Amino acid sequence: MTETDPTPETTGLSAPQTGPATQADGGTVADAVTGNWVDRHAPPMLRPYLRLSRADRPVGSWGLAIPCWWGVLAAAAATGWMPFDWWILIGCGLGAVLMRGAGCTWNDITDRDIDARVERTRSRPLPSGQVSLRQALIWMAAQALVAFLILLTFNTFTIWLGIASLIPVAIYPFGKRFTWWPQLILGINFNWGVLVGWAAHTGSLDAAPLLLYFGGIAWTIFYDTIYAHQDIEDDALIGVKSTARLFGEDTPAWLELFTLTAVTMWAVGTLAATAPTGSLLKMAIGLLGVFGMGWHMRFLARNVDFGDPQSCLTAFRALRTTGMILVVALAVVILL
Repeated sequence: MTETDPTPETTGLSAPQTGPATQADGGTVADAVTGNWVDRHAPPMLRPYLRLSRADRPVGSWGLAIPCWWGVLAAAAATGWMPFDWWILIGCGLGAVLMRGAGCTWNDITDRDIDARVERTRSRPLPSGQVSLRQALIWMAAQALVAFLILLTFNTFTIWLGIASLIPVAIYPFGKRFTWWPQLILGINFNWGVLVGWAAHTGSLDAAPLLLYFGGIAWTIFYDTIYAHQDIEDDALIGVKSTARLFGEDTPAWLELFTLTAVTMWAVGTLAATAPTGSLLKMAIGLLGVFGMGWHMRFLARNVDFGDPQSCLTAFRALRTTGMILVVALAVVILL
């Protein structure tokens, strides 16, 4: 399957272009959730743009939103719940969806030639010819602008913190070209929300959010290494680097290490957030959430088949369950 030649571009987000993928299979992306809402219910004109944003593969939005919620809830556990925290939770959730969409669009723009050479990604909107480069750029800018408007509702410190996150976002797509650790760069991106959520509540940062952040980075390396095993053969052929290729057969041992690192960081961070309450029960519930996440990570690592792309994808999608364990635990702490 070769990349199609684009038709003349039009101004703005006009009707998307078509190529072999759209004619053969309706434009569905290979690793999208079967029967997802984009393919079934979205207006045909918008489907390629929503696919650029991975709206048909929503787990990444959870991966961005969940750390935000850790930050908000941990801050509320430490200093008390405030009515504005409801908006922080909602705003961070919306911002996560928008920035994940903008980041994925940017990733597809920079990787369009690589994606055309990888079996799993060649059906994406850009390499398959469903959208043009110009249309993708406009779509990316529109999502980022709306996310920025949400960011402006938070305090000044949080606004600058959110703007600073654009640096690792811009760097990430190029990471696989110059380092074996693009998953580390992704972790820096995906867990920035811990800092944003905490700062939106308190107006500053502390040890607790930093520890939760570093734990989140280890967690992202864990799940994205599993994800990268889907493409390990194609990546080797075209020279794309990843921790999956770096670790190889030693991946299970590395996943154990990242699980231990994540749990340790999360445990200390959760204790730092809940200790000001003076309640042993609240500290215990927070730790229970952390150890629940650690148990779930070990379960995934021990049951995934690294030679089966579908098994890797299923384990990757389970990140939502892992992350929500701590969200629930911290919510219970606040309610007590």
